[in-house]
Amino acid sequence: MSLSDLWFLLIAVLFTGFFFLEGFDFGVGMATGLLSRNDMQKRVLINTIGPFWDANEVWLITAAGAMFAAFPHWYATMFSGYYVLFTLILIALIFRGVAFEFRGKVDHSWWRKTWDVAILFGSSVPPLLFGVMFAGLIKGMPIGEDMEMRSGFTDVVNGYSLWAGITIVGLCLLHGLTFISLRTMGELRERSRHMAAKFLPVQAVLLAVLVVWTYFVTDLFERRGGLLLVFVMIGVLAVLLAGLFLKWRREGWAFCMTGLLILLTFGSFFVGLFPRFMISSINTAFDLTLYNAASSAYTLKAMTIVAATLLPLVLAYQAWSYFVFHKRVSEKEHLEY
Repeated sequence: MSLSDLWFLLIAVLFTGFFFLEGFDFGVGMATGLLSRNDMQKRVLINTIGPFWDANEVWLITAAGAMFAAFPHWYATMFSGYYVLFTLILIALIFRGVAFEFRGKVDHSWWRKTWDVAILFGSSVPPLLFGVMFAGLIKGMPIGEDMEMRSGFTDVVNGYSLWAGITIVGLCLLHGLTFISLRTMGELRERSRHMAAKFLPVQAVLLAVLVVWTYFVTDLFERRGGLLLVFVMIGVLAVLLAGLFLKWRREGWAFCMTGLLILLTFGSFFVGLFPRFMISSINTAFDLTLYNAASSAYTLKAMTIVAATLLPLVLAYQAWSYFVFHKRVSEKEHLEY
């Protein structure tokens, strides 16, 4: 395996890890507008992710930084071509982070309702736009010989990309509901489990349609059909097991299954795309790949040394934080963050 291959794999892991971890954060944020019946329950829901959400977002920052250093042409084309989408994602994440901190600062209903809307906005818009963006990467965008992406509105926003965005939103909501059932007690635990069980078939339909649509509008199955078929079969099994675990009140295993669905979804994306980063709808000769978008061998070697030194420490710290705050949250332990 070359260093370019290694860094493609690391970036794939970073993005997939971001959606696994931040996915349940997004889901919990959406659930504050769907599951809670009063302000206390909203506070409890926010407290379930209080120690984690900001650290989970670091995975996205790290992935972007790795793209910039390891594959600067990919970074430049993607971030400039999707400039509007990334700006909207950043605004939504800022509003969400501020809302977590500010909603409890003033004891007025209008104040809290305003920040509750910001939490809902900041939790649903990013996964929607990320889904739209990733769908464009595998379907193909108008990238020229100069590696510039000159896209119109319909190149970015179309039926396929919107469906992909809605599917990612649904995945995050389902993942968040199973996380809530794992982290809360009493009424919230039961209601989140029941809501997750009811939403699971809907999400299965969203995923099934996305798989079929992807088969017809992309070349992913043509290039990696055997492996992707295995992913699809594992995904079907994960859906069935998630339903059974929710029925049996095994919330931890249900959470693992919804997390597996996220891993399979984004794993399929990167497996089908490799060794490409972005597909040109103008000419396949203009695709961004490992071979024309990577940094120098010296840069990749230096980054590998730094990553091998620091990454284990970061992972150990985050694992420790999850261990420390692993207990369930209840209204009796209500705290303002």
